[in-house]
Amino acid sequence: MTAIVNGYYRDGKLELLETPHGLRAGRVRVVLTEETDAKVEPRYLQFGKYIGPLDTTLDDFKQSEWHGEAEFDELTKE
Repeated sequence: MTAIVNGYYRDGKLELLETPHGLRAGRVRVVLTEETDAKVEPRYLQFGKYIGPLDTTLDDFKQSEWHGEAEFDELTKE
């Protein structure tokens, strides 16, 4: 069984914020992610980004735009 648990690493020690359910003991693998207050700028598809036999046109961008789905929008209103 595998569990993912949030926690903090400080001064060489791990502090878990929650107890993994169903596990009394086990091996661990720790992945540390640095918390930053900086906001990540959005990345957009750019003309000519991918080299290939076809050129990207403005129409290609318009076709790939997300305008939502009416069916999904109706489900989320409930």
